[in-house]
Amino acid sequence: MAYQVIARKYRPQRFEDVVGQDHVTRTLSQAIEMERIAHAYLFCGPRGTGKTTLARIFAKCLNCTEGPRTSFSDDDERCVEIAEGRSLDVIEIDGASNRGIEEIRELRDTVRYAPASSKFKIYIIDEVHMLTKEAFNALLKTLEEPPEHAKFMFATTEPEKVLPTILSRCQRFDLRRIPSSLIATHLNHIASLEGVSIEDAALQAVARGADGGMRDAESTLDQLISFCGENIVEADVLSMFGMASRDQVLQLSKRLVRGDTIGVLQLVDLLTGEGKELGRLLSDLLGFFRNLLLFQLSKENVELVQASEAELVVLRELAGELSPERLSRLLEVLSDCDYRMKGASAKRIFFEVSLVKGIEAVQSVPLNEVLKRLKELQSEPGGNDSAPAMGQESPTSAAPKAQITSAPRQAPTAAPAPLTAPASPPRPVPSPPSARAPELAPKAASPPPPVSVPEVEEQTRPAPVPEATSPGEAKEPEAVPVASDPALVWPKVLAFVEEKSPFTHSYLKVARPLGIAGRLITIGFPPQARDNITLLESGKNKSMLSEAFGACGLDKCTLQFVESADLSEAFNAQKAAEAAAPPKPNRTALSADNASGPRVVEPDVVDLEEFRNDPLIKEALEIFKGQIVQPGKSS
Repeated sequence: MAYQVIARKYRPQRFEDVVGQDHVTRTLSQAIEMERIAHAYLFCGPRGTGKTTLARIFAKCLNCTEGPRTSFSDDDERCVEIAEGRSLDVIEIDGASNRGIEEIRELRDTVRYAPASSKFKIYIIDEVHMLTKEAFNALLKTLEEPPEHAKFMFATTEPEKVLPTILSRCQRFDLRRIPSSLIATHLNHIASLEGVSIEDAALQAVARGADGGMRDAESTLDQLISFCGENIVEADVLSMFGMASRDQVLQLSKRLVRGDTIGVLQLVDLLTGEGKELGRLLSDLLGFFRNLLLFQLSKENVELVQASEAELVVLRELAGELSPERLSRLLEVLSDCDYRMKGASAKRIFFEVSLVKGIEAVQSVPLNEVLKRLKELQSEPGGNDSAPAMGQESPTSAAPKAQITSAPRQAPTAAPAPLTAPASPPRPVPSPPSARAPELAPKAASPPPPVSVPEVEEQTRPAPVPEATSPGEAKEPEAVPVASDPALVWPKVLAFVEEKSPFTHSYLKVARPLGIAGRLITIGFPPQARDNITLLESGKNKSMLSEAFGACGLDKCTLQFVESADLSEAFNAQKAAEAAAPPKPNRTALSADNASGPRVVEPDVVDLEEFRNDPLIKEALEIFKGQIVQPGKSS
């Protein structure tokens, strides 16, 4: 007797012999028992999963002696004829070679004749998606209203190519890829019947390479028996098919998750030197990380994961080291590599670059997490880590404190500054036009003893308005006295902030201090500028303001920003005055040739370097990956 390959020799002959398609076999068995047999069936799914086999078994159940029934004898003459392909009433047609309208017309003419010896006349059309559109249309009427003795069974790997009008007339069954564990168990059973010894690791390797197809796995086993004889080990399988071992795949996965770039590249170089196929290695990585994602999302439910005991150990180890979000980004990178590597000319380079991108995807922090963390820092009482906590000295508290002064330097008065605010506080005197911008000057070597600020009731007092003085008038002393009212030192605080950060100063121009209670200073904003409160809530801005008040004598104060309707009218008046004011003229300078004739100088422009160095601008550029573009210039 001629040799018969394993895939044909051990082909299932009953529904209970089919592996991994219980949802189909159970439905067909119950349809026979309940006598609810349709006239057309469509079996679709990947190759080697049992489409044509199920159609033949179903035909046996319908045409067996005393059928239809699911339990039939193995030596039933009609069933033997169907199994051997010589039954006159079960006609198998190859859709790829009989795809024209003429073949379908012939089928339509013969379908009206009664079966020769069986109860039904059954047509099994394999690869039905290969039929032309005209052939499908010629089959429509017969398929919808066939004779009572006619049954149609279609099989295809591409159901999307079948016309919707054909699909609507069939009962559709989608066959699944067979799990690797079931394939390995079935192969072990076949190997025992063949008298062959095969390692469990070798069985797992064959099952992985089959990719859910039983016929592919059986053909591989047949080839291995011819290559290795009666004893098959894992090394034989890996060397024959260019596959990486399961341990190597797990080792590469660990290095990817833990960001070991050098280790990943070294292992890829080793596998490439051993002749491993990169496409199959990538498929193994995708399968492992898919299992890891399912393992995490299912709360370590092993029933959803197709993995061996060794793989489950690694899955439990890595599940706590990687969040599902980062794992999803890694899967996206590997999936894109799988899609694009087929057309790449330098596959190894493309594969290695994709693995490096995968490591970056695992270690990167998404923008939504950054924004979430920023919101958390804003909601914290102390702002962020840069702001000193209440009751603690700031890092610079040991150094001599600075105070705000104006140039030119003035002669100090003989009397010391009062410790409390006077009943009628003196109005601060501005510097002459030639004065320099406010600057910080260190205090004297012997600072005054610490003074406790008395608690007063909260009060609302507008900031003092400076009055012009003649150059000859006496000036106030440089040092600002220690005050219990922050409104007295507010102009100096604004000058201090403007020197540190012009953008923070722009948010504070419309604000006014409302009062002080203990060490808590309340700063109010008009309702029209309520957004400025959010911009100033960061710990960095609060630390800068605390430092400014400390330079003016209010040490270790805590700031509170509130919205005050009392400032609304002043805000509107200020905006109206700005709108009614004439445009700012260009700066002028005297010409060297003609002192009486002014020459126009370029208008004031924003210092781009200062703009770039502002902390808020730096933070915004880093978060949104942006860049600064000057008006009128392209990026």
